[in-house]
Amino acid sequence: MKVKASLLFLLLLLLPGLAFAGWRRGIVTFKIDLKAPEDAKTVRLWFPYPVSDEHQRIEDVVVDGNFASSAVYREPESGALYLYAEWVGDHKERTFEMTFRAEARERTVKELREADAPIPKVVERYLESNYWVPTDGEIRRIAETVTAGRKGILEKARAVYDWVVENTFRDPKIKGCGLGIVEQTLARRGGKCADISSVFVALARAAGVPAREVFGLRLGEEAQQDITKGHHCWAEFYLPGTGWVPVDPADVRKVMLVKDLSLEEAEPYRRYFFGSVDKYRIVLEKGGRGLTLYPPQDAGPLNYLMYPYAEADGRALDYLDPEGFSYSIHFRALQGGDEGKTGLPGDSRRTRR
Repeated sequence: MKVKASLLFLLLLLLPGLAFAGWRRGIVTFKIDLKAPEDAKTVRLWFPYPVSDEHQRIEDVVVDGNFASSAVYREPESGALYLYAEWVGDHKERTFEMTFRAEARERTVKELREADAPIPKVVERYLESNYWVPTDGEIRRIAETVTAGRKGILEKARAVYDWVVENTFRDPKIKGCGLGIVEQTLARRGGKCADISSVFVALARAAGVPAREVFGLRLGEEAQQDITKGHHCWAEFYLPGTGWVPVDPADVRKVMLVKDLSLEEAEPYRRYFFGSVDKYRIVLEKGGRGLTLYPPQDAGPLNYLMYPYAEADGRALDYLDPEGFSYSIHFRALQGGDEGKTGLPGDSRRTRR
């Protein structure tokens, strides 16, 4: 089965005439081989479907595979778009492939201005506490201590960001991007990008700062590159008068680990990742945790939608287990696909996850 669609046609999210100065451009190809038990009667796959916005353009989407049926749906709360595919009956192999053209530019806010204005109704949900993003107990205590004496959302967001950078570390032993379980990360102070980003979001909300996680994929910096380990999470907070502001404390800690930098030596990265993220990434989904997709999963709510997710006869398959859920992601740069520099120190420091 083969499907071709333009996300510009689906959503018309790209602003007319937008100039993509300083962008990264290339072809991204996902290939999935679902090694579910051969006797499984029904295998289902939910796959994040990237869309265009003012910082990225997604076009020429082609989906192929030996699935029996497929459809594209939108998750109502987060707005995430995803593709659902289903295999019915015995199969020696179950294949899925998505290819699309991606263009991305640096996401940066040049001037952080805070207006004396209420939080918009559509943003208020990003202040809420829930099972996935708790804001009570120890989390609230830390947030109140960290933001004591700070006035306004901008000052509080900066205080939370600084605390997360100074009081967490990147733990390379954790699989994938981590689970983003806030209490566990705070207890050990270590984690991967989903863990550290979720700590920022929970503490920010506890301090009265609207915040959400961003789940995405790093694009390659080489002409041809395997980006299978390129999934990455960061965060955003909402500043009245400015809008959503990107922050990436997890990448600060990653640079410190990879380059063996002290906090003082990492200061340029610390400044950069408060209000900016580089052009070597695309967004797959924002803000959704504990998702019930359509058709509903049998294994319960999904922590977050970034990796492809599949079930075999109602049993969730481990997307971080290459023996049972094998997939690859490849990036091929297009001519002129790396124009302009970002404000990132050194401009290029691509590393996976």
